[in-house]
Amino acid sequence: MDCGIITSKTVLLFLSLVFWAAGAALAYVGAYVIRSYDNFNSFIQDKYTLIPAAIIIGVSVVMFIFGLVGCCATLRESKVGLSFFFLIIMVIFAAEVAALVLSFIYQGKINGDLEHSMSDTFAKYDGQDPETTAVDYLQTQLKCCGIKNYTSWSNTTWFRSHNNTVPVSCCKNSTTQCTGRVDQPDLLNVEGCEAKLERLLQGVLGYAMLVILGFAIIKFFGMLSVCVITCKTSQRSGYQPLYA
Repeated sequence: MDCGIITSKTVLLFLSLVFWAAGAALAYVGAYVIRSYDNFNSFIQDKYTLIPAAIIIGVSVVMFIFGLVGCCATLRESKVGLSFFFLIIMVIFAAEVAALVLSFIYQGKINGDLEHSMSDTFAKYDGQDPETTAVDYLQTQLKCCGIKNYTSWSNTTWFRSHNNTVPVSCCKNSTTQCTGRVDQPDLLNVEGCEAKLERLLQGVLGYAMLVILGFAIIKFFGMLSVCVITCKTSQRSGYQPLYA
């Protein structure tokens, strides 16, 4: 049996199996991105930054189905099946490239969006409304205080109406006697939340981009393999098993 056919079939069978694993991995990545953004949605004004994650999840769904199609078409050397599989791979490859490009675009927009939306949210902090819950969650989870640093609270209504103190969510340890007094910085998380949240979101998008790039490379070699099998089988008649 032609070495090119064996190699190409092996690649496609491997790709078919990878489709299931890749689908699961991409679904996890997409859900992780959405969950990370959802946790801090009060500070993210541009909701279009979730488009790459939505694309990733959409791709993962079809990959589970088409993995079976690719496996059957490869084993039977069906030109119709292989052509359909090639089209599937090409569409997914294009979607992954689009998600990669959008990730690059939105990664550069994160900083500007955060600065504006965080200023509005922190200014509305009053200890009761949803913005309060979002700010407290952010400061507790990221161990930060204020937008730029803990002194950023001095420009808010909360600071002026609560004896020049910051929220207790700024405290390093809730079990201490920390009351949010700015003259006790050793009890507070003094680093700003904007920089920490930006690093977190940049890291999430960077992780997603690496995963997308890896699977896009696999799809590229899959398309080449389909072309090899199709060209080889058109030069001979009959069906050859995978390892004749």
